[in-house]
Amino acid sequence: MVAREKAISYKNLKWFDFANPDKKTMDFLERKFEFHPLDLDDCLTEIQRPKIDEYANYLFIVLHFPMWNQKTRRVMTEEVKVFIGQNFVITLHSGILPPLEKIRENCRKKSERKKHLGRGSGYFLYEITSELFDYCFPILDKLSETATKLESDVFDEEGTRDLLKDIMLLKKNIITFRRILQPERPVISALEHKNKKFLPETLEVYFDDVVDKIEKQWSSLDSLKEVAETLQDANESLISHRSGETIKVLTIFSVIMLPLTLISGIFGMNVELPLQENTDTFFGIAGVMLVTAAVMFVYFRWKKWW
Repeated sequence: MVAREKAISYKNLKWFDFANPDKKTMDFLERKFEFHPLDLDDCLTEIQRPKIDEYANYLFIVLHFPMWNQKTRRVMTEEVKVFIGQNFVITLHSGILPPLEKIRENCRKKSERKKHLGRGSGYFLYEITSELFDYCFPILDKLSETATKLESDVFDEEGTRDLLKDIMLLKKNIITFRRILQPERPVISALEHKNKKFLPETLEVYFDDVVDKIEKQWSSLDSLKEVAETLQDANESLISHRSGETIKVLTIFSVIMLPLTLISGIFGMNVELPLQENTDTFFGIAGVMLVTAAVMFVYFRWKKWW
């Protein structure tokens, strides 16, 4: 049976890892472990809220953590469901998750299997949660690099590219990351106080370490959130300033052209005007227009309006 082939064992402890579980997977788990039907239904439902359900002989845990989508450059939500008992750990998730795949590759090596599975199901659960949240740090690094690049681009005097979309994408990724991480903090903290048969008191310090990782990530996200908001404000101010400069130049040109248009309009009327028959009148009018434009230009420079 496929489900049994996925088991990795060391002494009495077995780890089952299911990618894209289906109804057959749930039937197998129900027959072999007699899990509560509601928990099995939750395993087929996407995006459950993070939680811990405690039963007499097992815990059912739902965890969320962020994943980086390289194609869209966005933070996505991934979900892992965990059943843990005295002699088993079962993980269920969609697709291939790099953190779990890393543990799985290590556990396939006989020399490494004792290190991961030899200290009981509670410690192995710690390793899984620790690896999942370690995976968050490279994503934070990507967001930090993006923020640094955007900061350089925003304050680049020669930069003309519109950065609003990039800044808003950074803010969306930060918001998504925070939304994923926030409910995980109480769930991981609660693991320290749950069923001591699977999570003995000696493991409290280990889960404290996972909580510390989450707090560090939360602190980094707070800093990134402030940076993103500052970048947005600065970008909007610079755009407003550049727009004002453009409007000012256009206004100066319009004001200079206004008297020239008036003069040409007057002498372009179909009525008898003085000096109309004189051949030098055109050069005189052109000279007046040129002098008028020059005087206005000098005046604007004197006033430092341009």
